[in-house]
Amino acid sequence: MRETKEMIRQRYQACLDQKLNINMERGWPCKEQLEISMPLLDTVTSKTNLEQEVDYRGYAGTAGIKPLKEIFAEVLETSPDQVYIGGTMSTSIMYDVVNKAVLFGFAGHTPWKDLDKVKFLCPVPGYEKHFNICSTFGIEMIPVDMDENGPVMDQVEALAGSDPSVKGIWCVPLYSNPSGIVYSDEVIRRLAGMKTAAEDFRIMWDNAYVIHHLTEEEIHIPNILDLCAEAGCPDRVFEFASTSKITFPGGGVGVCASSKANIEWLTKKSLLQLKSGDKINQYRHFLFFKNVQGLKDHMKKHAAIIGPKFALVDRVLHEELDDLNLAEWVYPKGGYFINVKFHVSASKTWALCKAAGVSVTPAGSTFPYGKDPEDAYIRLAPTWSSIEDLETAIRVLCISAKMVYFGLDA
Repeated sequence: MRETKEMIRQRYQACLDQKLNINMERGWPCKEQLEISMPLLDTVTSKTNLEQEVDYRGYAGTAGIKPLKEIFAEVLETSPDQVYIGGTMSTSIMYDVVNKAVLFGFAGHTPWKDLDKVKFLCPVPGYEKHFNICSTFGIEMIPVDMDENGPVMDQVEALAGSDPSVKGIWCVPLYSNPSGIVYSDEVIRRLAGMKTAAEDFRIMWDNAYVIHHLTEEEIHIPNILDLCAEAGCPDRVFEFASTSKITFPGGGVGVCASSKANIEWLTKKSLLQLKSGDKINQYRHFLFFKNVQGLKDHMKKHAAIIGPKFALVDRVLHEELDDLNLAEWVYPKGGYFINVKFHVSASKTWALCKAAGVSVTPAGSTFPYGKDPEDAYIRLAPTWSSIEDLETAIRVLCISAKMVYFGLDA
C-alpha cells in the first residue's frame, strides 16, 4: 500500500522523537577496518634492520623507498622510477602539484601565478576536495557533465581544445567519487590523446579506488600513463593513490605516478619541503603487504566488512523510494560512496534529514562552489556507521525525501 501524507508525517515525527545523532558525511573507514591493519604496527621494532638501500632511519629518500615503490608500480602498471611516495595521503600530493604549478610552473612553462586566468574542468558530480584545492589557489572551475561512461568528452575536448587558460581536469576514473561509475575505454583514450590549447594541460588522475573492489570482479581500466606516452604527451597526467582507506588515514602513504620528467620535477621541487619522507612508515607498509598479492588479500578483508553495508543501502533505498520513483542511483562495484539523484529537492531533503539527527554530505557539495543547478544530488558514505545506525540513517533520509514530495515541513 502506498504511504499517505499522514503516514509519512507520523514516521518523520517518530524519527524526531528518537533524538538521533548519526553522522555519515565522510567516507571514513570504520573501526573494524582499522582493526585489520593493527598488525602493521608490529612489523618494525627496535630489532628491525632499517639499513636498506638507504638508511631508513636517516635523511634521503624524498621520493619514497624502493620496495614500496615497486609494489605501487605494479598496482599502477608503471615502473618504480615513475612513482613518487610522499606524505600520508594522496590529497597532500595533489595539493602540492597544483601549488608548485602555481608558484614555479611545470618544467619549461610559465608559473600559473603569472597568468591572467587559470581554469580547471570539473566533471560533476565530483569530489569536493578537488574543488577546494582549486578554490584555494583561485583557479576557476568549469563544470563538465558526466554520464555512465565518464566525462562527456565532446564538452571536454571543446573546452580544453579552444581555451589556453584551461590547464587541467580532475578525474576519478574507477568507481568515481561520488557516482561509482567506471570511465569507459573510449573516454580514457580520448582524454589521453585529445588536442589541448594549453601545452601544460594536466590530467589529475585520482585513482583512489584502483584496488577498492566490493565484488569478486576486479574491474580494470586502460593505463592512462601509457596512453599519454603513446599519444606523444607523456607529461600530461599525474596519477594519485594512497593507503588512507587501506591502512590508516592518518598513518598511511600517498603515491603519485607520472612521467619520469614529472617525477623528477616533483622530487626536485620537494627537496627543501620534504628532505626525507617517513621511510620507516613506508617500510612498515612494505613488510605488512609484502607484495601486490598481500595487498589484494588485505583489500578482500575490507570488502567483506563494507560490502554488506553497500548492499543494505541499496536495499533500503529501493524499499523506501521505488514506489514513488523518488530517486535514482548506481550500485557501485567498488569505491566508497553511493550517489543518489533525487527527483525532489536535495537541499530540502538534506535539511529535514539533518533536523531529524542524521548528517549526510550536504546537498551541492559534489559541485564546484557548492552549487548543484538541479538541486538533486546527495552523496552517501556507508562505511563508517554500524549496520544498525546505517539502516536507521538511510530510512530517515528516505522519509525526509518523502516529506519533501508531500510538501510537508518539520
